[in-house]
Amino acid sequence: MFSDGRSKRVIFIAHCLLNQNAISDGTAVYPAAFRGLIDALLIEDIGIVQLPCPELCCLGLDRGNVRGAESPVTAENTRIRREMESGTTCEALSRLVEYAMRQILEYNKHGFELVGIIGANRSPNCGVETTSENGEETSGMGIFMEKISHRLTEENIDVPMVGIKSENDIAEKLLRIIGR
Repeated sequence: MFSDGRSKRVIFIAHCLLNQNAISDGTAVYPAAFRGLIDALLIEDIGIVQLPCPELCCLGLDRGNVRGAESPVTAENTRIRREMESGTTCEALSRLVEYAMRQILEYNKHGFELVGIIGANRSPNCGVETTSENGEETSGMGIFMEKISHRLTEENIDVPMVGIKSENDIAEKLLRIIGR
């Protein structure tokens, strides 16, 4: 008899939480990844599915950062948000949403527990509770997470979504979605 050791529990997380090298210049919190988050998920035997980075996939690494602005991070995030909402970049973003949804639907179809989706708050794309708009961090979802949320609603799939911005957020946010 074949024994399957999988937990059949998965969580989807924003690309930059596993790879800080993908984000805009000057915005990284860690040299590589949110180690505390990754460790906590592995301790709970939750498989980690890395979502694609919409900004890297649609705009590349050189996103034309705004230098000399009063707040380079918010100026950059505002410009990125505008670019992601227009023309071919918006079409590319929609394809990334469908790519992520194919994975979510496949896991769901085969009886996996969809533990949640963890985004990166403040991001113009992957923020869940906060995003960047008009030069400042504001309440609301980033474009990518909002589109995923709409698709989940269309598919009648309930998956908790939280966003983190620093290691300080991890314990509280994980407790919210895994309930321990």
